[in-house]
Amino acid sequence: MTGDEAVSPCVVGALLRYPVKSMLGEEVGAAEVTERGLPHDRGLALVHRESGKVASAKNPRMWRRLLTLSAHATPAAVRIVPPDGKALWSTDADVDERLSELLGQPVVLTGRPPAGAELDRAHPDEVLRHGIRAPVGVDVGRLGGAAPEGTFFDFAPLHLITSATLRRIGELSPLGAVDVARYRPNIVVDGAGAGFAENDWLGRDLRIGERLTLRVIARTPRCAVPTLAHGPLPRDTHALRVPAAHNRVEPMADSDPQPCAGVYAQVVRPGRVAVGDRLTLLAAGG
Repeated sequence: MTGDEAVSPCVVGALLRYPVKSMLGEEVGAAEVTERGLPHDRGLALVHRESGKVASAKNPRMWRRLLTLSAHATPAAVRIVPPDGKALWSTDADVDERLSELLGQPVVLTGRPPAGAELDRAHPDEVLRHGIRAPVGVDVGRLGGAAPEGTFFDFAPLHLITSATLRRIGELSPLGAVDVARYRPNIVVDGAGAGFAENDWLGRDLRIGERLTLRVIARTPRCAVPTLAHGPLPRDTHALRVPAAHNRVEPMADSDPQPCAGVYAQVVRPGRVAVGDRLTLLAAGG
């Protein structure tokens, strides 16, 4: 194929997955990527017993405690570790009761989204203004507008962000740094030049390694999640304030500008990905 562009010497710097939606995730060294993304990524989620909505830290007043738990996938089950370190397994008979107690909400752990599954997304500017405990405006949305049916992705099966963007956000923050965990990517791309360079990938295909091909379909609009405490990481409102001030762009053509960091992608051709694999930006239309 002619006209391909190597993005600097651009490589996969890290691979991450989140076996339970809105819980802390884990790094992996390699994975076989399908149209459903990385194996075990958002494979499970919690559903509120009364409302039927999927639990998401995008509504921090109700679900910020999810980010105090970490999830680790094994071939047989997912291991969930709360702050006290007393692990439970997704296959435990009392897992729903224990999670409901930990979160203070009646929940069911499931691998199958309810029909017409919805979640709440608090208005991030109001969360910044009024805090995580205040009642703020909430938009109700459907899962997976650009993901395969039966998945728990908010929009698309893969999220990429460059280490250059993370460095730039850190440089612009009064704190001097920002942790990648706040943005919950699947693929961290090293060597992509200036911060927010992935803005220019919209509509382009990316080849990773020998076969895996992704299509970038949107810049990633940021919600309140990056500002929340993530395990031992304290709250950091600058994780949203910086993109709001310095990268307020259209997520997709003809949409309203929003604070963005990273990009969403669909899988055009499945394949294996590993840390260190080269990433190539394919010619437009190629």
